[in-house]
Amino acid sequence: MYAYIYGRIVEKEPENLIIEANQIGYNIHIASGMLPRFPEIGQMAKVYTYTSVREDAFWLYGFTTKDELSLFKLLITVSGIGPKGAMGILSVMDAQTFRLAVLSQDTKLIAKAPGVGAKSASRIVLELKDRIKPEDIISSPVSSGENTAASVIRQEASEALVALGYSVSDAYRVIQQVEISEDTTVEAVIKAALRNM
Repeated sequence: MYAYIYGRIVEKEPENLIIEANQIGYNIHIASGMLPRFPEIGQMAKVYTYTSVREDAFWLYGFTTKDELSLFKLLITVSGIGPKGAMGILSVMDAQTFRLAVLSQDTKLIAKAPGVGAKSASRIVLELKDRIKPEDIISSPVSSGENTAASVIRQEASEALVALGYSVSDAYRVIQQVEISEDTTVEAVIKAALRNM
């Protein structure tokens, strides 16, 4: 129904935001882990939304990026995983970590999400492993607010490691551990990653 809502944050709670746009206050459910990624009360924010309509409820779920929204939509296609379960997963891990967990079939990591047990985690991996491609990890935007230059360096270094024969999940995991400053080059990141392989 709504692609996104742009307005001023008037209330901010661990699993809930109220955004005022055009003199209407929208109550938006969020994953608790996303709270720090939203601006402070009184500031403007763009919240990507998903509308869930049931016979007894009408809910708006909010996300900081289109990537998080896409992952949420993918998660709710898994049998037995509804919006609440999908938000539970997004509250404990970002989109990249989730994709990595699915590709490496790390059901224990997925099962750490509230409301997701071992059986549900196995079902998620089984149903999504063919729908998430290794390229998705490298090409999707880095969360956590990292600047664009650092994101590009990480992406290029990851692609180089994959070209050298390392798996996408290993390349991504090691590259994320490398600290990048303003004068860091792609070559320096690759060398640091190779030392940690």
